[in-house]
Amino acid sequence: MNQKRTPPPAKQSTFIRWRFYLVCVGMLLAFSALVGRAAYIQVVEPGQLRKEGDLRSLRTKEIPTARGIISDRNGEQLAISVPVQAVWADPKRIAEKGLGDINRWHALADVLALDREEMLTRITANPKRRFIYLQRQVSPAMANYVSNLKLPGIGLQNESRRYYPSGEVSSQLIGVTGIDGRGLEGVERSYDSWLTGEAGTRTVRKDRYGRVVENISDKERQPGNPLQLSIDQRIQAVAYRAAKQAVADHQATSVSVIMTDVTSGEVLAMVNSPSYNPNNRNELQSFRMRNRTITDAMEPGSSVKPFVVLAALEAGIADEHTKIDTGNGIMQIGGSRVRDVSKAGVADLRRILQKSSNIGVTKLSLDMPIQELLGFYNAVGLGESSGIDLIGESQGIFPYRTRWSDFERATISFGYGLSVTPVQLVRAYTTLGGVGVARPLSVIKLDEKPEGVRVASEANTLKLLDMLESVTQRGGSATRAAVPGYRVGAKTGTSVKAVSGGYGDEYVALTAGLAPISSPRLALVVVVNEPQGDQYYGGLVAAPIFAEVMKSALQILNVPPDDNGNGINIVTTEGRSHADS
Repeated sequence: MNQKRTPPPAKQSTFIRWRFYLVCVGMLLAFSALVGRAAYIQVVEPGQLRKEGDLRSLRTKEIPTARGIISDRNGEQLAISVPVQAVWADPKRIAEKGLGDINRWHALADVLALDREEMLTRITANPKRRFIYLQRQVSPAMANYVSNLKLPGIGLQNESRRYYPSGEVSSQLIGVTGIDGRGLEGVERSYDSWLTGEAGTRTVRKDRYGRVVENISDKERQPGNPLQLSIDQRIQAVAYRAAKQAVADHQATSVSVIMTDVTSGEVLAMVNSPSYNPNNRNELQSFRMRNRTITDAMEPGSSVKPFVVLAALEAGIADEHTKIDTGNGIMQIGGSRVRDVSKAGVADLRRILQKSSNIGVTKLSLDMPIQELLGFYNAVGLGESSGIDLIGESQGIFPYRTRWSDFERATISFGYGLSVTPVQLVRAYTTLGGVGVARPLSVIKLDEKPEGVRVASEANTLKLLDMLESVTQRGGSATRAAVPGYRVGAKTGTSVKAVSGGYGDEYVALTAGLAPISSPRLALVVVVNEPQGDQYYGGLVAAPIFAEVMKSALQILNVPPDDNGNGINIVTTEGRSHADS
């Protein structure tokens, strides 16, 4: 019997429409978010990814440049840059490779003059560091030795080092640079921006193994600008030798010598002793590095008397025929006295200067308003910036008072009560040599002579120069400053050094002057600080140095002799006094 089969029930559909739409919407949103993020990264802010990639692959290497050469007025090199190298270490790479043969690391420490254990401690103390200096500015021979050691993680980097061919002769003027090549003292510091060049750079892309795969860009280095000084190194050497010998002969604390060309205001020599060797950094002591010609102020003593006489001529209170009675050499002013070492009697202005009469210049000072004398001091350069533009120049101590006693007006006329630097004093004498025209001084060689400012009439200045010459002739106080064959005008000075509460037992001996008087070319100032022994007067101590340096400079510059045949007596008339000539 055939049975009729019933078909199986149809399967119910499991498709749920709302779930499908939900999944589709979710996928669409996710896709939109990915597209939006990609668009944001690629279009709106593409630089961030590039920056991250560049940080991992781009490297910029600095290409050092040479500092500008410093030379004297004749082209002789005073400061040059020589190539050297720095030794550096990569502690991370060293940690990865291991030290290996310890003897080679000891050899590295020995050649760099480092303590072995201390160097290894520095290298291994922080294995995550990528760069440390082991030694800067090593010589090519040392660098070659380090390279041959082939130590992992040890590299060399090009640098330059400053070398000074003139050594200690010009060290305080030229100055020095630091380990990073920046000027620290002297011309090196004052003109640092001019001398410093612009380093070049090279940007490359490296792979993960440190290999260069692309050269991105190169920026050429710009060398520093050369600087030509007004200094004549021949005269500089002569002046330094004389200063160094004087320190030894007189057991002086220091000796400073500065010379200028009066026609332009250019400084031809600027030296100090004791000095130092700038090529040996172990000698970099502050008292040796100080350029005393611009930093150390002293009371100038009788070296300012010519300016009192010239101020009197300019004010019309005296002329070359005026007679001044200096009496018996003692002048009472209130409760104080002014004394003359050499009695001048009734003297004209020439004899006042020749005998360095304190009483004579005191009477001239008292006969003119004090502001007129102080104004003239300022006009010739005392108490003012010299114009040489060197960092560290002192302005000295220039008195400004509303009320002056007669004794203060007296002492200011023979160089007490004010302090000036050697460079200010030489500028004042440069003004005399310029026949009354004041010019700023310069340690840079000038292409054109500056115009200057007339501060005294030509006629009166010529009269004063004629009087100044008599000071180096028979009967004068500066006969040891005379130079055979040349007419020389000079003034000596010996001032007692001030201490707390008054004056002490130390002296400063000076000589300042000009040559040749017939047509002034050179101005020179010599300062001997704290000479020891019985000879401490300017006429005995500083004047012979003046004569030696002036004679050599005149010969070096081929200045023709102009001697007028006057006799010279080398016996000084200068003596001891608180207000000494």
